[in-house]
Amino acid sequence: MPLLQYGQTTIEWRFQPDAKLKRHYVTVERGRRVLLRGPMVDLSEQEALVRRRARWIREKLVLVNQPKASDAIVTGSRLRYCGRSYFTEVRHTPELDKPRLTFTTSRFIVETPKGLSIVPDTLAALMEQFYRERAQDKLLVRVRHWERKTGMQAHGARVRVFQSRWASCDARNVLEFHPRVMELPTSVQDYVIVHELCHTVEKSHTKAFWSLVARHMPDWQRQHGALERALVRDVAW
Repeated sequence: MPLLQYGQTTIEWRFQPDAKLKRHYVTVERGRRVLLRGPMVDLSEQEALVRRRARWIREKLVLVNQPKASDAIVTGSRLRYCGRSYFTEVRHTPELDKPRLTFTTSRFIVETPKGLSIVPDTLAALMEQFYRERAQDKLLVRVRHWERKTGMQAHGARVRVFQSRWASCDARNVLEFHPRVMELPTSVQDYVIVHELCHTVEKSHTKAFWSLVARHMPDWQRQHGALERALVRDVAW
């Protein structure tokens, strides 16, 4: 397997050609070699693509290979929403059949029939549903706002769980957003929306595309940097 030395980090990758993809994607997963996939390129071009993303890859390798969280969530734990970390209260509610999560203006409340704690896997499902509902209520409204503001029009917008990205614009100009976009600050959410709306005009990340992004969001680089620092295991931008 090819190797790239980036500072003190050795990046080992494998290449998976995929003629259906128009650009290259880098995937970082726990305990696995970095995956580069996309149109066929030779080894030197692969290395150039990996080197271009080397800083991001190094940061994500550190994050994904940290020890897995095994501690139960209890009162006092923190959960993220719209770029902020909120106090979480866990309540024992024996009459419930299954755990329930609600959000007030200042905290998350988790009710569970099994005691005063909840395991991370169970909470993750509750949070994904929470993010999905909030995205339906709030994010799709922001899409319409940015359509009016930019003059660019999508042929619809919806919420969808991706394995490998925050959002997408398909060939029909339908925008799709991962529920976890709701973890991000609202300014970064807006950047994700504008980014995808620009793909209704320019499908690839050309100079024309980035000029279009800059026209509608002059501080896009700051928001893009914040998005880069967010934990996702796969990047396509």
